[in-house]
Amino acid sequence: MARLAEGLTRGADGVVRCSWSGSDPLYARYHDEEWGFPVADDRRLFEKICLEGFQSGLSWLTILRKRDNFRAVFRAFDRDRVARFGARDVARMLKDAGIVRHRGKIESTINNARRARDLAREHGSLASFFWSFEPPASDRPKRLSWPALLKMPKTPASTALSKALKQRGWSFVGPTTAYAFMQAMGLVNDHIEGCATRLRAEQARSRFERPR
Repeated sequence: MARLAEGLTRGADGVVRCSWSGSDPLYARYHDEEWGFPVADDRRLFEKICLEGFQSGLSWLTILRKRDNFRAVFRAFDRDRVARFGARDVARMLKDAGIVRHRGKIESTINNARRARDLAREHGSLASFFWSFEPPASDRPKRLSWPALLKMPKTPASTALSKALKQRGWSFVGPTTAYAFMQAMGLVNDHIEGCATRLRAEQARSRFERPR
């Protein structure tokens, strides 16, 4: 069997994946079915950018294992409902072991829900705003290897997105968090060359109708 390139791993099922997907079946399914596939649904976009904020300092697998609990606590990330949360809701969530009990991140999610309402009114949808930061092909590596990916913890596009969000009052949306969001929501395809999912993600991106 040929030796895999750096940054790739072969799962127990024989499928070659990006090595960050590890051996956990939940993580492998997320890698194969969600990460890098384009999303235009406002609720999913809002959920993801909030959960990326919660991930700060933690592994994504930790958040992924708690995602159903987060969805229950944050009312399926309905921005209008979350925007109405107050001090009692914060106190309730700080007692909930099913999520990450971090006051700053909880309060940030409520704040960001309020900012998301404003942003959707301004741009017609969150999707149209976020997708306006999709980088042009000329800004992307011609061949995405593991070493090339490691050089991109943030990018000019993610820095611009982070700045735009912060100017509108969002929090926990630094350039690295913004880039992780862009990777997950398919604004870029960062499955590296040789990963079995890369072509499927790229085909999904080519068929995807960008929100305007």
